[in-house]
Amino acid sequence: MQLYIGNKNYSSWSLRPWLLMAHLGLPFEEVKLRLAYDAGSAFKKALATVTPAGRVPVLVDEGFAVWDTLAIAEYLAEKYPARHLWPAQPLVRARARSLCAEMHSGFSALRNHCPMNIEASMPEVGARLLREKPEVVRDLERIAGMWEAQFDAHSGGPFLFGDFSIADAFYAPVCTRIKTYGLPMPARAAAYVQRIHDLPAMQDWVRDALAEHDFLADGEPYR
Repeated sequence: MQLYIGNKNYSSWSLRPWLLMAHLGLPFEEVKLRLAYDAGSAFKKALATVTPAGRVPVLVDEGFAVWDTLAIAEYLAEKYPARHLWPAQPLVRARARSLCAEMHSGFSALRNHCPMNIEASMPEVGARLLREKPEVVRDLERIAGMWEAQFDAHSGGPFLFGDFSIADAFYAPVCTRIKTYGLPMPARAAAYVQRIHDLPAMQDWVRDALAEHDFLADGEPYR
């Protein structure tokens, strides 16, 4: 399998399937492309050979392309059922899917005002947003409440559904935002952010992100 991703410093959408596959030891070849909007860019030309969507991430398995993070996650869960990428119990699995779907389509304030930028440290920006952007505060409160409910339901973790799952991969970019912008979280949620960063696969991603030294003016819109 090949996984097409963008810059590791900026591409929050790419981080999700990459971390899922790397942490669980699923075999894949990384194909990293420099993010660019221009229709004539090398980024767009390379993606055009595998997907009409024109965005990363894209998983290619024996010539068959799967794009969008949710579709990739579901494909991997079906391809590797013994790895339990989703929780085994039906109701718990449904809740995990709900959390992923909410992340996939929601939290626009946090996305727009706090784009993923791993190499940066901007607590002053975070403090200003907390004062001036109540919609960012609401997003953070919802995420913290969601995480806390899962810790209560699963004896404190260590991950959202006990064992590492697709849901944790989906919220990993949020963890980077919390760290970059110095955003406050309750104690258990803050400890969870650190646990995600302590994963060896996550450390590999962060190391590669810091080594890029490739400034892009807009982070989140690149996916």
